[in-house]
Amino acid sequence: MEFKAHGYQEKAIEKILHQKKVGLFLDLGLGKTIITLTAVNCLLENFAISKCLVIAPKLVAENTWSTEAAKWNHTKGMVVSKIIGSRAKREKALEEDADIYVIGRDNVVWLVEYLGKDWPFDMVVIDELSSFKNPQAKRFKALKRVMSKVDRAVGLTGTPSPNGLMDLWAEIYLLDQGERLGRTIGIYRQAYFKPAVMNGFVVYKWAAMPGAQRRIEELISDICMSMSAEDYLDMPDRLDNEITIKLPDKQMAEYRRMERDQLIEIEDKEIVAMNAAAVMTKLLQMANGAVYSEDGSVVKVHPYKLDKLEEIADVTDSPILVFYSYKHDLEAIQGRFPEARILEGSKDIEAWNAGKIKMLLAHPASVGYGLNLQSGGHVIVWYGLTWSLELYQQANGRLHRQGQQETVVIHHLIAEGTADEQVMRALKAKDTSQSALLRALKERRTL
Repeated sequence: MEFKAHGYQEKAIEKILHQKKVGLFLDLGLGKTIITLTAVNCLLENFAISKCLVIAPKLVAENTWSTEAAKWNHTKGMVVSKIIGSRAKREKALEEDADIYVIGRDNVVWLVEYLGKDWPFDMVVIDELSSFKNPQAKRFKALKRVMSKVDRAVGLTGTPSPNGLMDLWAEIYLLDQGERLGRTIGIYRQAYFKPAVMNGFVVYKWAAMPGAQRRIEELISDICMSMSAEDYLDMPDRLDNEITIKLPDKQMAEYRRMERDQLIEIEDKEIVAMNAAAVMTKLLQMANGAVYSEDGSVVKVHPYKLDKLEEIADVTDSPILVFYSYKHDLEAIQGRFPEARILEGSKDIEAWNAGKIKMLLAHPASVGYGLNLQSGGHVIVWYGLTWSLELYQQANGRLHRQGQQETVVIHHLIAEGTADEQVMRALKAKDTSQSALLRALKERRTL
């Protein structure tokens, strides 16, 4: 297939070619993979680089990059080696003579330790840069050790600051080794943030100082570019539907006791939450319909989300993509819908896009990035919500993207008066905060 780049894609390609360290904050559907492949191919042909490493979420590493490279005339000659599977398979993949080596982000620590001082990659592409936002994570620390050896780096994401500006430090550090936002997270905090919630000398929450966002945006604007799908693509319509589920008095009384006392007993099973975070987890589980007891068994609370999901399935002609939160959610849905299929690999993706699956079950963390599922349906049901704006946006983007021919309907099952309502409000609030950053870094269109 012949690739004819849109104007915005040409600008992004040029950015990678002429800027050695680049953060591309590209909205879903703008073609970040082919943009990057085209730039990498050009750099290889001109001997500007010799080996490129792509770090991606697991399913994306397994499918997306090799499939996309094989799709286009100008990139189908590129050799893509996938560093996945057993240790022996990963080692063999590293020995292959390839242009691009693709690895799942969960194997980054292994890769850095295995290669040691013999780091062969002069270009690194981090597909979903925001998954490296935690400076305490092992994969960030491992990658941090080798990025100074890399001549060119590209970070791709549509959600650079899902939880606020604090997320940016680690992401930008991997690109420029602290040149813009400081060599350490401590320096970054001291310069742009102040304590918001403290207990003695322990800070639990930081807030940006007045003017901090503008200063941060100015510092990273030379290497970061934001592009919004609504500016460049004819996106399908989207309908968000919040379906309220009213729980009976008995179940709400149990919910309130857990909320108040952090301890309840249901069906002779004791459910205990030791801290505020555990309480919230238990409350969300109960809102979904079941909760884990102290011995790890599943205690059923109510069937009302299952009932509502069944109503939606009965009146919906299109296949349904259902996002669940907990293992007991998955088991409950499978019990009610035995024909439902779990998204686990490329065969499931192919079957879904071929229209062979009526209900596809997925955890948002496993499906959030880089998968094209828009051919299989246009209806999403959030059986259980996620606190992560990043996962929420990316998961919805599997269907709400260019190429979708129908209005995308996103149902949210919300138990009235429960933590579900808090999560829904938080997702909306975080979206507002992140949008300001993306607007500030937006690539300016020329008329």
